[in-house]
Amino acid sequence: MRARLRGRPGALVLTGALAAALAAWNNVVVTRMPGYPRSYVAVNAVATGVLLAAANRTGLSWAELGLARRRLPSGLRWGGGCAAVVVGGYAIALAVPALRPLLRDVRIAALDGAALAYQVLVRIPVGTVLWEEVAFRGVLLAALLRQLPPVPAVAASSAVFGVWHIRPTLGGLTANGLVEGPGRTAAVVALACSGTAAGGLLFTWLRVRSGSLAAPVLLHLATNSLGTLAGAAAFRMGQG
Repeated sequence: MRARLRGRPGALVLTGALAAALAAWNNVVVTRMPGYPRSYVAVNAVATGVLLAAANRTGLSWAELGLARRRLPSGLRWGGGCAAVVVGGYAIALAVPALRPLLRDVRIAALDGAALAYQVLVRIPVGTVLWEEVAFRGVLLAALLRQLPPVPAVAASSAVFGVWHIRPTLGGLTANGLVEGPGRTAAVVALACSGTAAGGLLFTWLRVRSGSLAAPVLLHLATNSLGTLAGAAAFRMGQG
């Protein structure tokens, strides 16, 4: 299997093109899809299926993608343990009044019960977590490992994951009134995306250590979905 992808002419170029396409997707492409933002989940779900089909066509195995059934128990153990740590962190932040402002986001505060449930149960799990984990810790990582040694492959996939978050970071800063001039904003976005890239390293380590994509999926899901719930709780506690 390894020879099948590596031996193809231009395989490294194709891998680079995949990295570039992913970097552009979240910053440019998805926001221009018809019906955005309502189409966000459907578009990313379709993109997930297309990317998996393409990976299979190029010869990447289910094991290389982190989707081997025999590795699922390991992924659930590692991911579940990390998710429990995240739960504890959010619980502490909510319990300490001085830490609650760190969880607040005006975009979450504006959500009613139905909209919050949609974010936590549909948009984040399907539109964000599943798509990002398949794309970065699944297909892109597997393709890079066919072309590069492990360290640069992991670094490259994590760097692209950081770039992927430029638009969402800028959107969060704007929504919360934290934009203070182009220079300062650019510095904050660069810092935030560097932190996201570091998070990508952790997700990738979990994926490699467990052998299963389930591990980073569970941690990512806990971080985002529970973070949204914690943000909503922090806002309501501040209103009380």
